[in-house]
Amino acid sequence: MQHRIDGARLGPYGPAMAAAIEACVHCGFCLPACPTYQELGEEMDSPRGRIYLIKEALEGRLSVDGAAGQHVDRCLGCLACVEACPSGVRYDLLLVGFREWQETRRKRSALSRWWRRGLLSVLPYPRRLRAAVALGRAAGGMRRWLPRRLRAMIDRIPPEPVRAAGVPPAIPTRGPRRARVALLRGCVESVLAPGILEAAVRVLTANGVEAVVPEGQGCCGALALHAGAAAQARALARRNLRALRPEEVDAIVTTAAGCGSAMKEYPALFAGRPEQDRARAFSAKVRDISEFLDAMGITPPSAAGRPGRVAYHDACHLGHGQGVRDAPRRLLSRMPGVELVEIPDGDTCCGSAGIYHLEHPELARRLQERKVEAILRTGAGTVVAGNIGCIVQIREGLARRGAGRVRVQHTVELLDRAYARPEGGGGG
Repeated sequence: MQHRIDGARLGPYGPAMAAAIEACVHCGFCLPACPTYQELGEEMDSPRGRIYLIKEALEGRLSVDGAAGQHVDRCLGCLACVEACPSGVRYDLLLVGFREWQETRRKRSALSRWWRRGLLSVLPYPRRLRAAVALGRAAGGMRRWLPRRLRAMIDRIPPEPVRAAGVPPAIPTRGPRRARVALLRGCVESVLAPGILEAAVRVLTANGVEAVVPEGQGCCGALALHAGAAAQARALARRNLRALRPEEVDAIVTTAAGCGSAMKEYPALFAGRPEQDRARAFSAKVRDISEFLDAMGITPPSAAGRPGRVAYHDACHLGHGQGVRDAPRRLLSRMPGVELVEIPDGDTCCGSAGIYHLEHPELARRLQERKVEAILRTGAGTVVAGNIGCIVQIREGLARRGAGRVRVQHTVELLDRAYARPEGGGGG
């Protein structure tokens, strides 16, 4: 006899969790879509298997410190299974809700608690992250003596000097104004690749869009949310609800797929809370930059040079999470000199997945190598993606393969390079 999960006792995500468990008919369509199942071949490392484990844990039949916690921890949260499911199971909401629920009950080791607390105390806060990057550079000479998780973090430090994005709070359009947007500055991207935001501003203003980058904003909360630290995620999200005012702009634009996906889910994050209505209004205005530019229509760029063969990588939280696949491809196809090619098995996650690559470096490395091999088969000289995590993961993997000559850029950086700017500013 199948027991029903009482969603009312499981917190804000409870009803969605119960609905997801009940909707799953264990058909198996999710198995070939799941990267961890593809790599490990274990039923319990598939979405179907994890749903069974989650159900058993919620009913008190399994400990969250045993198999349930172990196998759910190995989930990337890439959302490929959500697209593949014919029954409409919202595995994404189930996963977020369960991770929040289990983190209040788990007995992690002191080292595990220290590591997670350290990551979530640094990564979402740009000033702390800049300091950590400087410390990581200083420790680079001792790399071989460091634990593998710290080595994985140091390997992702960019060679360029760390700096803040040179973007003022308000940037007027160059010609007649077509729209006004608020830009998310974000956290990790603003430290590791500030040029992405700068390129976004140039492309937007070249197309008649006034851009504002309000003070007081910060991390979208995605890193904390996907790690089960929902209280921290809500605190971070509240800052953005106050700072990025949807009533004053035509759109809230982000250049990071993970951020856009998280902000579009703010209504679920604040369900039943005083911020619920504002979260809905906010979420309705959130757009990925490729989504926004494609819908608005851009001035055809004239390329400064010939980019040649370009491979587009679908970031999981842009393709699977937001359904934004065609927009970036249309933008790239409008660039003179671009031969756009598809990456074999392109829907499979690159292994970055927020803090996943730092918590599960070995499995993340296997996915990284698989992605790099697929990219190299395209013969592309440039890889384009819409998410900082993917960019760093792919760039590091290519360098490890001795293929550092292949450029890895954000979509908007390549588009920026295609515009001839009278003042001679460079992109990317």
